[in-house]
This record gives sequence, C-alpha cells and structure tokens, in this order.
Amino acid sequence: MDTVIPLADLKSIYSVADVDRAREESSARRNEGLKGWYDRMHELGGSRFIVKPSTHKAVDDLYDTSPNFREVIDDLRKFLALAVSGNEAVQFTPLLLLGEPGLGKTYFAKKLAQVLGTGFEFVSMSSLTAGWVLTGASAQWHNARPGKVAQTLIEGEFANPVVVLDEVDKAGGDARYDPMGALYTLLERDTASHFKDEFIDVDMDASHLLWVATANDESSIPEPILNRMNVYAIDRPDADGSRRIALAVYREILEQHSWTFPAEPDELVLEKLATIPPRDMKKLLLDAFGTARLSGRDHLVPEDIDSRKLCGRRARLGF
Repeated sequence: MDTVIPLADLKSIYSVADVDRAREESSARRNEGLKGWYDRMHELGGSRFIVKPSTHKAVDDLYDTSPNFREVIDDLRKFLALAVSGNEAVQFTPLLLLGEPGLGKTYFAKKLAQVLGTGFEFVSMSSLTAGWVLTGASAQWHNARPGKVAQTLIEGEFANPVVVLDEVDKAGGDARYDPMGALYTLLERDTASHFKDEFIDVDMDASHLLWVATANDESSIPEPILNRMNVYAIDRPDADGSRRIALAVYREILEQHSWTFPAEPDELVLEKLATIPPRDMKKLLLDAFGTARLSGRDHLVPEDIDSRKLCGRRARLGF
C-alpha cells in the first residue's frame, strides 16, 4: 500500500504558568527533586504533538503483521475514518486484548503505535504493587517521583502516545494502594482531561492517551474497568496467518539492516518458519541469517532455521 503520512498539530498538555506558580511554593523550594521536574516542565513547554490520521487505511498494514487481530483492526479503521472526517486526533475506546500468552498482543500494540506515527509506552502491570506507579507519590514521601503517565506526557513528544498496560489481570498489591484505582479516572476522557499526578500536583490533559491493555483472564479485572474498554478475544493465527507473520518478520529484519538477502525467503524456508511460534521467529531468523553468511550464502535454506534452540520449551503458536 502507499505510505501513509500522519498529520500533527500541537496540543496544550499543561499550563506553564501553573507550573511556575507551583515552583514558587515553599514545598517545591524545599524539594530539589520536585523543583527539578518543574524546571524541566518549564523548559520543555506545555505543548506536545498530537497525531491525526490522513486516512483510515493507516492501520491496513496490521492485517499482514497481525492477521489474528482482524476484528480489532476493523474497529480501529472506523475510529480513524471518524477522525479523518472531523480532521481530529486519533482517538479510540481503550482496548483490552484478551487471550493466552504468546498471541502477539504486545507486538500488535507496538506496531499500532508505529503505523499511527505516535509514541509508545509500556507498563508491566504484573510488577505494579501500588497505584502511585501510574499516578505518582506525594512529594512529602522520601524518593517520591512522578508516575508513568506524567513522565510520558512531560518527557515524550506526543499528547496521544499508545500506552500498553501489559497483563492488567495480574496487577496486585496492597488494597489500600490499588494499582487499578488510577484507571477509573484515566480511562474516562472527561476526567482524564484534568488528571493530576500526586507528585507534580499540576493539572495535565491525559485525555488523548491511547490505551491498550492485555490480559490472559478477565475474571480478576474489576467490572468498572471492563466497562470502560472494548474487549477482544484474540485467537491463535491459522496456518495462512502464521505464514504471513513469518514473511512480515523476515521483511522487518531486512529493513533494519543492509544485508544482501532476497526480499522474500524461499518457499520451503517460509513453510518451516510458519511452524515456529511467532514470538521466536525473529530470534531464530537472526540465527539463520548468521548461519547462512558463515556458510558463504546470501540466501536461507530450511536447515538454517534451527528449531532445536527451542528444546525444553513447550512450543506455542503465537508471539
């Protein structure tokens, strides 16, 4: 397909005047860490790029790289069509990608950010033990700092990056500091537009963040969170889908290097690649390219794909 060029405007995320007022308060003058963040916010200014799609076809490449996500992509095209119609920024209902490990859920989110031309932020919810990791801790606490949301908006280039909440069903910790609690505000656009990080304590507009959550099991996710999301059950790719993923991974590797391998592998190589869990394709392909070069070849043969390197692991079909 033709190259899709994203459009970008500037969006005010926070008021520099508010930051300057906060910086002059006694608590900021006594806290070097907090003052440093205010200085940084003043230096960077309060505006960030906000990406707007030029066409609803911006996500069409995902049909090839993530063929088992067709239903998700179909719905994203609708949101993009509406954004193009109104000359508006990319916006969609938060996504929950539900399915067994290894189906390419995080890979899909990374590719989505890439094709939209915006930023990408990854949050491992399984390692979260408290809500302050997302929303910051009070500056009164020792070693307090901003949460991931504020850091993303302050230090990133974009007002609407894709934020992945990986394994949201595994978030745990002390109920008094519920890591899911912050999402009640952040996943609702109206309340997210007046988001206030506990550490920064300045109003910020987080309403344009593009949320993608992944989970293996929805039973442990609170109903109010599920109600704020579009939930998609992701299946394993079929044989044709696995072949298309293998070809996409092969091409992706070659695009990142100046090696003299053909644009497409031999059909027998592709068939063997399609039998390998896609999450392992890149690793085994890099090994295969090295094997071929050591053998003096600029093309792969099926024997270069050494699936024995997966021994001791239960092979799964998926990323």
